[in-house]
Amino acid sequence: METLTEKDVLKLLEETKAVLHGHFLLTSGLHSPVYVEKFNVLQHPAYTQRLCQELARRFAQDHIELVIGPVTGGLLLSHEVGKALGTRAIFTERVDGKMTLKRGFEIPAGTRVLVVEDVVTTGGSVREVMQVVNERGGIVAGVGLLVDRSGGKADFGVRTEALVHLTVETYTAQDCPLCKSGQPFTKRGSTGK
Repeated sequence: METLTEKDVLKLLEETKAVLHGHFLLTSGLHSPVYVEKFNVLQHPAYTQRLCQELARRFAQDHIELVIGPVTGGLLLSHEVGKALGTRAIFTERVDGKMTLKRGFEIPAGTRVLVVEDVVTTGGSVREVMQVVNERGGIVAGVGLLVDRSGGKADFGVRTEALVHLTVETYTAQDCPLCKSGQPFTKRGSTGK
């Protein structure tokens, strides 16, 4: 299968409205001209499979034995990347605010693990999954991301591959140039045009 470039992936994300352009009010209260709604692409199994095959291709020579990701988007990615690599695929969940393994999932000591996540902004969830792997004696061999929107700030100390890197500007309401120009907020389900 043909290699996907960052340009190819961004085009797919924009066509499926997983990356939206406009004027958005974020959950944090900040404003942004870009919004990432990963499930707009992940709702398409064929696209999810193709994106995960590209992540798997990038780690094909790393002797990965297990793929793990956090619920919810990371669960979809871990399953598809694991399928492409021919490995087991499991996921972590939060219990009382702490990332953990449930459902009888195990990580045998010495297992080479690939951590996957859909969108990274600060990298907090990925670090929590890495801690779960490390606590069980697994070896984090790499991190695979659908979208890195950290602006290069998320460093996991292992080889990290992102299919798309986005530098997304955010503004306080007082400093937002979109507000100053009178642009109304964009509904997240629309294209902003």
